[in-house]
Amino acid sequence: MARPVVIVDYDFRWPALFEEEKRRVVEMAGRMVLAVEHIGSTAVPGLGAKPIIDMMAGVHGPSDADQCVPTLRQIGYDDITSEEELDWYYCCGRRAHGVGYHLHLVRFMSPLWAKHLLFRDYLRTHPKVAQQYHELKKILAAKHGSDRTGYTSAKASFIESVVAQALSPGA
Repeated sequence: MARPVVIVDYDFRWPALFEEEKRRVVEMAGRMVLAVEHIGSTAVPGLGAKPIIDMMAGVHGPSDADQCVPTLRQIGYDDITSEEELDWYYCCGRRAHGVGYHLHLVRFMSPLWAKHLLFRDYLRTHPKVAQQYHELKKILAAKHGSDRTGYTSAKASFIESVVAQALSPGA
């Protein structure tokens, strides 16, 4: 049975937990990983989120991503990829320190890479929009319960509108 979507208040440990996990990933994956970014709601100070630290690891392409997955298993990651998308190869997950970790293996500097960073950075610099997103996530979590796919799909239009705002002149 799927766990319900639960949104918790911001945890000031999240940035440090990300940095610690980033070191572990880079040590294991080595030169196959070009960069690791903290993305998603846990990367935005003050924003409530599911207690899952989303990380994005940039790789050259699918062959590097394929090589990373067995290496990441050695530090507790399982391949939890649920959908395929251009430039997104795998999502690996593990639990530690009372939080989950999702590591998205993505083509470095691809449009998808840029979109994740644009969304994160806009929320970091626009606290009112971040608060609106937090409120929406709480409403959607209550509405969708354990339907994580429905929850994620329901957030899509808000995310797209924020990306569009971020791309507009004067953003």
